[in-house]
Amino acid sequence: MARRNFKVLYVSGEVSPFVRISALADFMASFPQALEEEGFEARIMMPKYGTINDRKFRLHDVLRLSDIEVHLKDKTDLLHVKVTALPSSKIQTYFLYNEKYFKRNGLFTDAHNGTDIKSTTEKVIFFNVGVLETLQRLGWKPDIIHCHDWYACMIPLLLKTVYASNSFFSDIKTVLTIHNVYRQGVLPFKVFQKLLPDEVCNGMHRTGDDVNMLYTGVGSADLLTTTSKRYADEIVRDGKDAYGLGRVVEERKDKFHGILNGIDTRQWNPSTDKLIKKRYSNDRMEGKIDNKKALLEEAGLPFEEGRPLVGVIGGFDAFQGAELLKESLERMIGLDMQLIICGSGEKEYEKYFQDFTADHPDQVAVLGDYADTLLHLAIAGLDILLMPGKIESCGMLQMFAMNYGTIPVAYAGGGIVETIDDISGENGSGFLFHDYTPEAFTGKLKEAIDLYGDEERWMHVVLEAMSRDFAWKNSAEEYDQLYRQLLEA
Repeated sequence: MARRNFKVLYVSGEVSPFVRISALADFMASFPQALEEEGFEARIMMPKYGTINDRKFRLHDVLRLSDIEVHLKDKTDLLHVKVTALPSSKIQTYFLYNEKYFKRNGLFTDAHNGTDIKSTTEKVIFFNVGVLETLQRLGWKPDIIHCHDWYACMIPLLLKTVYASNSFFSDIKTVLTIHNVYRQGVLPFKVFQKLLPDEVCNGMHRTGDDVNMLYTGVGSADLLTTTSKRYADEIVRDGKDAYGLGRVVEERKDKFHGILNGIDTRQWNPSTDKLIKKRYSNDRMEGKIDNKKALLEEAGLPFEEGRPLVGVIGGFDAFQGAELLKESLERMIGLDMQLIICGSGEKEYEKYFQDFTADHPDQVAVLGDYADTLLHLAIAGLDILLMPGKIESCGMLQMFAMNYGTIPVAYAGGGIVETIDDISGENGSGFLFHDYTPEAFTGKLKEAIDLYGDEERWMHVVLEAMSRDFAWKNSAEEYDQLYRQLLEA
């Protein structure tokens, strides 16, 4: 066991089970705990969105963390902090709150995935500055601030500018992990000019009248990571997969590392999972059918013996595969299966999927919410998980699914190919399609459904998938080494 001599603050816009927007939330639910087990002291800071239920998650006020002044250019806003422990761990999680910014839902959006851009810019500035002000009031100085995605990308720049002369922040290193490269935080520069000093604004990456938060973070952080080696290579070598970040990442490639995600195999274990209908294991599989029946009941679909239950779980946008799914549905309903589409997102896709469901009520269902209980039930109850996302730095759903004997059908991009062994003959743990077309997608789905019809071969694949080891241990050790190299540099 490594010595407990370093402190790490994790900053994220989402952490499961408090709020889930993408796979980043599931990453944050388990990764800090894995690093604590390597010997680091971990804490988390995130926004206190209006959607987060204080009573459910046992959030409580901390008197000495009330009325923290967040000084912006022409005004001062007050910040209040609530705290709880990350479930299944003792990791302190701090929720930064201001009613004006976060009471009404308050989730971050940008020019590519939302409309309230001015409001988002104001609250992302408030949140990033607020993290540093909260640390000072708390009196807890981390050795590393590990930022996740664009929501926290101002912090490295702030430390190098307006906070550089503050002795409290001396020697703090920053790490930025890119989870969703296509979500970059494109926000209007004029709002930054209004609220922040020139030295900060001058350090931001601009394109025309907009700031690119992710690009700014990549240029400012001391160390960069993403969640698989293959995806790191794709970003550096292939500009189109970097969505405009290729040049700056290539310039800093000596600081850029790909480390595969892991999962918390204590939380995601069908033999101990308290959120599913009936527990099961690879030597006692009877319980999986009970979860399938419970999921079908939740979705309002009939149980049909011998018919596979297929599902999609995620956000509805083109990057996460909503367009490919939309283009494939007519082909899919011709296959002998039932389908559950689980998620929400862009309104045009929500409406299309709801209308399609209305036309096929005995075969297709849409479930709009996938909070923890439903997510666990879906992973346990599905026979086949579809992952049509065009860009997946690593993903975690496929690892959850294989742990539960649910076979993934996924696009062969990024870290997906590092976690799924494509089925060939008797061996493999899932199905990969390489051409991003409805024909290739539905063709692989048909292969999976055909294999499902052979009970003996299907069970062989299920048991092979369940035998895979996706625990955080190896990846946490890689981060341990990177952290220590960074601090000793």
